[in-house]
Amino acid sequence: MDKLFYERQLAAQGRKYICGVDEVGRGPLAGPVVCAAVIMPLDNIIDGVDDSKRLSARRREQLAQSIKQRAVAYAICRVEPQTIDEINILEATKLCMKNAIESLSVAPDFVMTDGNMTLDISVPQQSIVKGDGLSYSIGAASIIAKVCRDKLMDEYAARFPEYGFEKNKGYGTAEHISAIKQRGLCEIHRRSFTKKWQ
Repeated sequence: MDKLFYERQLAAQGRKYICGVDEVGRGPLAGPVVCAAVIMPLDNIIDGVDDSKRLSARRREQLAQSIKQRAVAYAICRVEPQTIDEINILEATKLCMKNAIESLSVAPDFVMTDGNMTLDISVPQQSIVKGDGLSYSIGAASIIAKVCRDKLMDEYAARFPEYGFEKNKGYGTAEHISAIKQRGLCEIHRRSFTKKWQ
């Protein structure tokens, strides 16, 4: 499968700075949602870029380093649990993506986002369902966002060891839910996601 299908189409239309955007952490009970925006050169492809969920942690780390080194520009942003609770996860994700795009050091002339959402940006955009596995640019964004969020959750695990964040990354595993029932919530839990245990 040609992971540059969308990028080649856009390049043929004269688009020079094509930005891929993806998020990590829409579903967890704890921690921020993290979004990455990245503009990759299309003449120097990194082998192995794919949907971050299909890659091992070690491979993601290696690829993330290469992506950051080769990117024309990249930016990673996060929206904290308190904001997620205030505006809901969909709006928080859109805000996070918008912030990442607007934080790029090079302005994109086209934006491709993973999923099915329209962002409040002035740049032309296209949303691609399962884009992290179909587009090289979105796949690259998914990898650097995932590596960033996993590191954050490892840091939170040191502060709140009772919840096992280093293993579950904030997702609602049986052990995580059991810890919430026993100990209650910590400051990085999303109150809107954990109402039944409050």
